[in-house]
Formats: sequence, structure tokens, C-alpha cells
Amino acid sequence: MSIANRLVELGIVLPDSVPPLALYRPAVQFNDLVYVSGQLAIRDGETIYPGRLGAEVTVEQGQESARVALINSLAAIHNLLGTLEGIRILRLTGYVACTVEFHDQPAVINGASELLRDIIGEQLGVGSRLALGVTALPTNSPVEIELIIGINA
Repeated sequence: MSIANRLVELGIVLPDSVPPLALYRPAVQFNDLVYVSGQLAIRDGETIYPGRLGAEVTVEQGQESARVALINSLAAIHNLLGTLEGIRILRLTGYVACTVEFHDQPAVINGASELLRDIIGEQLGVGSRLALGVTALPTNSPVEIELIIGINA
């Protein structure tokens, strides 16, 4: 099944690519690789669930934030390539704004990883991954997602 059909089946509509907050491109292609700049949990111009995990934001809200940031990442890829067909996830890096006592960063970033698996499939949608805890992220977003993808998989 195509990625476009899976998005429809899952009820996901890709938003317009979120405009950069500083001097960078949302996604850049080099040969058969695409590097996606960090995408935040922004929906309709607003950060969803602002704050940090372990304080104002629950794990479930963090997982939803990871899904929104991932959808923004896919929108950046689609804006660059004109399609999502033929992509393979090579690396997902997830940043979680959290307190020093919070240690469930992998569970939060699973929100993005599971959605990639559901959209692209186990073989091409699950790549290597890193989940990090940080003290703060832009716009007070609880999550930021960065991707490296291969194209023409």
C-alpha cells in the first residue's frame, strides 16, 4: 500500500510545512539522502502541550507531541520531494524537554516511531534512533524530532 493511502487510512492530513524559526531549511536533499531539520510539536501555529515532561506534560501528551512533530517532519519531506513514496527512515533523533528526574524519553519518542511504522511499515519505517532529554526546546515544545531518510528505497 502506498504511503499516501496509509495516511488517508489513518486519517492524517499533512499540514503546510512549518516555517523555519531561524536561518535554516526545513529539509535538504543530498544525493539519495534527505536531512530533516528539527521539527517541533506545532499544530495550527501553536505549540501543543507546552512545557517539560516530568513537570507540566504527561508521557501520553509527550507521545502525542512526538506524533505531531513527526507529521511536521513528513510535511517538510513532502514539501521538498513532492511525495513520500520511496522513502526509508535511516535515523530518528528525538529530543524531549524534561526535568532531571524524568527518564522515560524512549517511551515519549515511541509516539513518533510507532507512527512511522504504521505509515511506512516495519521494514522501511523503523530505522536507528536516539532519544535524548534536554532542559528546554524552542517555543517551549516538549518534543523535537529530526530525521535522516534515504530516498528511492
